[in-house]
Amino acid sequence: MAVATRNRIPPFDAATLEAIAKVVADTERGLTGTQIGHTLRQCNIPDIEPAGTKWRRLVNALATFQNEHQVGNHVIMFITEALAPAGFTNEPERFEERRQALNAILSFQGMELGTDGKVRRTRKATNLDDALARANRLKEELRRRNVHAEVIRFCDAEIIANNYFHAVFEAMKSISSRVRQLSGETSDGAKLVDAAFGMNAGPPKVAVNSLRTETEKGEQRGFAALLKGLYGTIRNPLGHEAKIEWEMTEQDALDILTTISLIHRKLDKAVDGSA
Repeated sequence: MAVATRNRIPPFDAATLEAIAKVVADTERGLTGTQIGHTLRQCNIPDIEPAGTKWRRLVNALATFQNEHQVGNHVIMFITEALAPAGFTNEPERFEERRQALNAILSFQGMELGTDGKVRRTRKATNLDDALARANRLKEELRRRNVHAEVIRFCDAEIIANNYFHAVFEAMKSISSRVRQLSGETSDGAKLVDAAFGMNAGPPKVAVNSLRTETEKGEQRGFAALLKGLYGTIRNPLGHEAKIEWEMTEQDALDILTTISLIHRKLDKAVDGSA
């Protein structure tokens, strides 16, 4: 594999190759085994361990070929083949998710993958914060905080698009959905909270603890008040205001989504208070 000196890309180190492979061959959302084999063939890279775990199979193929030719060009060739935009016309959010994850890795090599599917030179990242700023900082920070899966499930597409306003709006819907599921109620907002958590008209349908002591009953009332507060200060204004008239910063989105995550963790342990 002869590469002109001016176009030569130095070999990638083992940690970088592994990180790239784990993004491209992710168990849940990455290339399938068949797709990995096909892409390797398209790049004329021998598939030396076709029966191996997906990401290890890919690492071994890339590392072996790279060691043989002492250039990293074929790694970039594989990335551009695997992330060709035409292959993601029906799932653009998946393309953007992979692109951003790869850019966090490639930034340390002074490279980035554009929305056109081409890799180009850029300023090298000097630290992790710098790298995350090149990729999807919001999603990476939510992952670092181990935010509840229900939050991500409701607003994953908006997070990938760095759409803070709609990410928060969709995540708020996850609370109503979860409380309806637990309580059997069909209302929304404050009415839903009162019906599910209220104790004035008998035992609540959803209890966040055993309600045996005054302290526990106070926690129940406080939790209901927290939900009502979120509806009043976040969900309702977002539902009535235009995006351009409601500033939603990254920090605001992180704080609100983390709070919603806390609510889901409390609901994970909720019981039927009327039982």
